[in-house]
Amino acid sequence: MIPEDKLIQITSRFEFLEAKMADGSAVDDFAALSKEYSDLKPVVDKINDYQRLVADIAEAEEMMSDPDMKELAEEELPELKAALPDAEHGLQLSLLPKDEADERSAVLEIRAGTGGDEAALFAGDLFRMYQRYCESAGWKIEVIEEAETELGGYREVVANIKGAGVFAKMKFESGVHRVQRVPTTESGGRVHTSAATVAVLPEAEEVDIDLPATDLRIDTMRASGSGGQHVNTTDSAVRIVHIPTGIMVVSAEKSQHRNREIAMQTLRTRLYDLKRQEADDERAASRKGQVGSGDRSERIRTYNFPQGRMTDHRINLTLYKLDQVMQGDLDEIIDALIADDQAHKLSELNP
Repeated sequence: MIPEDKLIQITSRFEFLEAKMADGSAVDDFAALSKEYSDLKPVVDKINDYQRLVADIAEAEEMMSDPDMKELAEEELPELKAALPDAEHGLQLSLLPKDEADERSAVLEIRAGTGGDEAALFAGDLFRMYQRYCESAGWKIEVIEEAETELGGYREVVANIKGAGVFAKMKFESGVHRVQRVPTTESGGRVHTSAATVAVLPEAEEVDIDLPATDLRIDTMRASGSGGQHVNTTDSAVRIVHIPTGIMVVSAEKSQHRNREIAMQTLRTRLYDLKRQEADDERAASRKGQVGSGDRSERIRTYNFPQGRMTDHRINLTLYKLDQVMQGDLDEIIDALIADDQAHKLSELNP
């Protein structure tokens, strides 16, 4: 049961914000109040729907004692009561603590792990899988750093994913992804096991991270190309080292100005992620079993090609449609991970 006083508190705050914005007295902090208002509106809509349904049930139950209205009440009441659990569950979900980063764009980092060339090829397969998923979601994906291998894989690839709600969908992809298949370099037909690590970081904004010039070492250098006409003959690549943490980022596009912009944004994102990880560590005891714990050393998923099987070990989900998954059909997996995370949070609210 949802405490009525909590619903009253939220509704009262929403009405206060509405009045404050309407009377024009919130000039200085209009942006902050507007954001809070827009965050609360879907919650208040759920509260109104829930309270209206509860009132309709109470009215129908009263009608049961009226001979003239009893038949109508008997017809309406089961339908109203059947709708109550869904309305209550929807309201509970809207009341869950929000991750402030959920609506942000994200940075995707994929690195080859154990398995040599095959791990690098798998890292490339994972990147293409996410590219297709992003395209189907209407998000823009842009490579900002890459280290390709001769066979067409990636030792490392870093990309920006721009769009609304990217991090909310992609954050559960962080971890170790394992592949079991016969490598193209294997002549004996034996199945090998390789791995790649995936990290998804919420994109930082300038207000999130302060970067004093004294904390940065910025170098320009010649960008490496693929040979021939593609060789970059100017010192356009930018490397930035954050001295306090030792974090280093590199961008090697054609424009030095653009490289500096990309490198600064990537550095902010990694520092913001570090800040979030530290906060998560403080809460680790209470959320140990949660899907979204962000532990990137954990093996989260296995892609078994001989059996056409994908298994997500965190939620014991197995799908026998590996071809579709590798083509970017990730909705079923991501939706299941989000539902599991919500269930954990609900159990913490209602122990």
